Amino acid sequence: MAALWDLIIEWLRYIQEKNRNVPWVKGKWVRLRPHIKQCESNMQEVPDISDSETWVIKTTLRERYHEEIELQIADSEIRLQPSDRHLTSCPVWYWQKEECHFVIFKTGTRKYRCQFFYRPYQQYGTGVAQYTDIAECVVALLQAQADHSAKERGDI
Repeated sequence: MAALWDLIIEWLRYIQEKNRNVPWVKGKWVRLRPHIKQCESNMQEVPDISDSETWVIKTTLRERYHEEIELQIADSEIRLQPSDRHLTSCPVWYWQKEECHFVIFKTGTRKYRCQFFYRPYQQYGTGVAQYTDIAECVVALLQAQADHSAKERGDI
């Protein structure tokens, strides 16, 4: 038991001195996964939602539904790239109309992703991975949902 405590104390001292994320393996300090530090330094800050972006979405929703829709702003943690190992906090717009939920993620400066869903296992997108214009993003999202509803009803 004393050997275990000695090992733990040695580990803590080493971490404090070197400030590295490396493990102790068979009597040696070995660097595993050196890309982790690089990933942490490459983590990008996503800008916050602007009033003009929110105005575009609210105006588009008012035109589509002919009524005010409650638009909520929240945060979500997503992978910006499929290969990313870390999650990035992104601001999102969320609203609900009848049984359908809509989400637009702001993933960077003038970068947006969107989806709608009925249940967590029924998620749909527009077929476009990322938009650079918020108006185009919200219109495409609403059109994709309208097309999906029409197909479900048998109209198309």
